[in-house]
Amino acid sequence: MMQKDMPRRLAAETIGTALLVTAVVGSGIMAEKLAGGNVAIALLGNTIPTGAILVVLITVMAPISGAHFNPAVSLVMSVRRKIAWTSLPGYVIAQLTGGLIGPLVAHGMFDLPLIQSSQHVRTGLAQWFAEFIATFGLVFTIIGVARFRPKFIAIAVGLYITSAYWFTASTSFANPAVTFARAFTDTFSGIAPANMPAFVVAQIFGALVGGALAGWLFAATSSSEVEPARLKPSSANSDEPGSLRLRGG
Repeated sequence: MMQKDMPRRLAAETIGTALLVTAVVGSGIMAEKLAGGNVAIALLGNTIPTGAILVVLITVMAPISGAHFNPAVSLVMSVRRKIAWTSLPGYVIAQLTGGLIGPLVAHGMFDLPLIQSSQHVRTGLAQWFAEFIATFGLVFTIIGVARFRPKFIAIAVGLYITSAYWFTASTSFANPAVTFARAFTDTFSGIAPANMPAFVVAQIFGALVGGALAGWLFAATSSSEVEPARLKPSSANSDEPGSLRLRGG
């Protein structure tokens, strides 16, 4: 990551999180308007823009701040010494601030009351576990792709969140800043403020477990990486002409 001065890094985190939440809330409002009461269609209309905007925002902002847009990710990056612990409070404040801006922008674009409190109840052990899994998988994906295919982080994260919207019971908030922001919109993507703390706890726990497991699994084991096994044609002395054998390297 290119090292930029802290004000620019925090500005990138604020702007990126604001645009992410704007996309989440705004696409939810639009999807609900157009879905005609079909919740599955509305969720699909909410999912695709969220995954797409993540690819764009990470591509644009990663060289400046790392494009976390997520306090749980920033916490794990601090644990892994990718950002200084002294930078963590600034990152989290920037992300929460950007998150609060997002619903205001979305509400303004759709001519809704700017200040809202969600009445959308999202609670229960299954949803908390879903948030643990969603955030675990997100952090696991980030670390794994950064380790082996860093150019694909934006695409991988966008695809992961797009998928997790549909395979988790909670529709994959996977982000304490986004969860906090969604408590301030009484629209399709909202979460009741009373339900927010349990989601955040599950997300942080999932991020830490995902970071620990990924750090162990993807650690370098030697000075040279082991290449994935691949199929190569067998030699002329093979038992069966034209057969394939599985080889590494």
